[in-house]
Amino acid sequence: MSEPLFRDPGMPVADRVRDLLSRMTRTEKVGQVNQRMYGWDAYERTASGHRLTDAFRAEVAAGDGMGALYGLQRADPWSGVTAETGIGAADGARVADAVQRHVVGNTRLGIPVLLVEEMPHGLQALDGTLLPVNLAVGATWDPELYEEAARLAAAQLRARGGHVALVSALDLVRDPRWGRAEECFGEDPYLAARFTEALVRGVQGPAGEAIGPDRAAVVLKHFAGQGATVGGRNSAATELGLRELHEIHLVAARAGVRAGAAGLMAAYNEFDGVPCAANPRLLTGILRERWGFEGLVMADGLAVDRLVRLAGDPVAAGAMALRAGTDLSLWDDCYPRLGEAVRRGLVEEAVLDRAVGRVLALKFRLGLFERPYTVEQVPDPGGLERLSERMARECVTLLAHDGVTLPLAGLPSKTLAVIGPNADSVPQQIGDYTAPQRPGTGGGVLAGLRAAAPEGTEVTYARGCGLVGGDLSGLPEAVALAAGADVAVLVLGGSSARERDTRFDANGAAVVLAGNPVEMTCGEGVDLAELGLPQGQSALLDAVSATGTPVVVVLVQGRPHALPDLTGKAAAVLSAWYPGPWGGRAVADVLFGEAEPQGRLPVSVPRSAAQLPVFYNGKDHGYRGYVDQPATARHPFGHGLSYTTVEYGEPRLSLAAAGVDAFAGDGDDSRAPASCEVRVSNTGARPVRETVQLYVRRVRGGTTWPRTRELRGFVQVELAPGESTEVTFPVEAGTLASFTYAGEWAVEPGEFAIGTGPSSHRTREARFTVTATRP
Repeated sequence: MSEPLFRDPGMPVADRVRDLLSRMTRTEKVGQVNQRMYGWDAYERTASGHRLTDAFRAEVAAGDGMGALYGLQRADPWSGVTAETGIGAADGARVADAVQRHVVGNTRLGIPVLLVEEMPHGLQALDGTLLPVNLAVGATWDPELYEEAARLAAAQLRARGGHVALVSALDLVRDPRWGRAEECFGEDPYLAARFTEALVRGVQGPAGEAIGPDRAAVVLKHFAGQGATVGGRNSAATELGLRELHEIHLVAARAGVRAGAAGLMAAYNEFDGVPCAANPRLLTGILRERWGFEGLVMADGLAVDRLVRLAGDPVAAGAMALRAGTDLSLWDDCYPRLGEAVRRGLVEEAVLDRAVGRVLALKFRLGLFERPYTVEQVPDPGGLERLSERMARECVTLLAHDGVTLPLAGLPSKTLAVIGPNADSVPQQIGDYTAPQRPGTGGGVLAGLRAAAPEGTEVTYARGCGLVGGDLSGLPEAVALAAGADVAVLVLGGSSARERDTRFDANGAAVVLAGNPVEMTCGEGVDLAELGLPQGQSALLDAVSATGTPVVVVLVQGRPHALPDLTGKAAAVLSAWYPGPWGGRAVADVLFGEAEPQGRLPVSVPRSAAQLPVFYNGKDHGYRGYVDQPATARHPFGHGLSYTTVEYGEPRLSLAAAGVDAFAGDGDDSRAPASCEVRVSNTGARPVRETVQLYVRRVRGGTTWPRTRELRGFVQVELAPGESTEVTFPVEAGTLASFTYAGEWAVEPGEFAIGTGPSSHRTREARFTVTATRP
């Protein structure tokens, strides 16, 4: 008897999906759009290894198959999986294959299951190699480096039996009070789009139908607008107009779709009053009809269950999400009842078939019908570790400097006092969504400085204060050490480290309330009303500065903390973000001058929470500042100093004007009717890797109120002392386009200022005119 058509790898994916769908029962179809079970409940550890649970076997039997299984290898305090009970690197592929063998061998059609894992900054699993968090990645302004790291992380996931990587990429830090700021590449849509493209290329490989055995499918989180929730509160409502949605919050998603992303995750928030997971305008009208997306839409965890308040009951809620365009649910009670929804006439079976077809198509693209089990490969964790440390060095951003104190290697320092609650803690520098780390993995800033200090340098340490609260019992020791030192390195900031006694919501978000002793100041569910450093840290900074010893402040943080004016208090201020396990070595390299500071801010640093919003690309309405403080950021988007001086010449345009017809296209046309050139010179005594930035602002014309400025290009150049170079940017449709009243991207007639410089607020501009007809 010949094999069915869907088993023929030589046939087109669409034909294989159509054939398989025609053979499936409704129960099997419903099973394919569900990932109801938490993956860590599918196995248990015994004296002889790991065994599959009865609950897992029952789940497979209930749907005569399983669409996907989330988090088989996840380990963290929420899942309750520890190093003693979880799946390490040595067992990952074996347990994943045991799951797959049961599904394939105990179902009528033998359809493989998708194994879905979190990969926010490296694989969230025991022995998974961690990267700096996305906000740190954004601070590198180096998408090519991130692409290579994403490639190795995907290979690590596949070597352990995983197929689908869930990665935050689409959210923007429009309100730094939001606890998930660390998961964003920054506040700017252009910057996020470039990193999203790099992520898709790195994880999935070249755009195309097949995804190789050393690559993974990527599901981009979260679609859309989650970074603009009211008050910076997680999962709250958003108040976005259509243009704001398209110009700010859909740019990265559009870039990811064009790069070939396999899937997107519908966010918790609403758009125009309708939750994203049930929003046909977003999931069907924009994503599929306008953009032509053919991949998978996954709901965020338990998001479909939240629709019960709208729909009235779980069956109707599932039907609502399915009709809107959600293909695959996550942990909810609604999608397992879609068969009932079809029987009640709440949704047509053809709509169910459409969603099932997308799930099956991804399984075919991954080659799971031909290779359901792990393809033997030996990933290179050492290579990924080296890339992680390199990204950590590149993300360190020098915010302020007296021009004398750094690098430390240039000072006759004999005693270095390292002080602060973030100086000696790896968990506090690796961010949220991380598995427990094996002892000896990485090192904190204290360890990095001790290893890097020249022979004869004494490095002393005092914690000084707690991470949160006002306990200053350690202050006298810290002040004494600082007073006796040549330089004091004060390591402050926040932490997303989840502890054993952290409480969690059903979807895994941390529950940290006022008065809760858990030392979490960032992460999912940890939103802040105030953005300043906690009381104890502020007092420690004041006391150490009062000793007169030069103070270098290093901020280890997952969001930009609001900073006071530190002039006269700190000789230098650096942000290391959450740089990952090897961030201590990276910070030490920068402080001692073994590496040049080259990070640039991916987000504006506010003066206080009271001045929010403070993102750089707001609308240009010409508002005055506040009476009691400026309305500008303490440090603007794109800012970052180096140990040398760099001068920019005037930007030069190849043309002063062009007709609107020269920019025909949808905003991403590759033709460049004009170019902008600028001369950049290293006028100092040290080498530099300079991030040359291109900004555009509309001076007049157009159908929408213009923004103050918008990033439209960046290039990194390496310059030796005294060296100069010319940097050229194309001026094309994507450089000047905006989302118009007609609901499309287009270049409109008007006058533009095209500026180049080292940050969003330090540009020199040239004027360019777009005429209604060819000039």
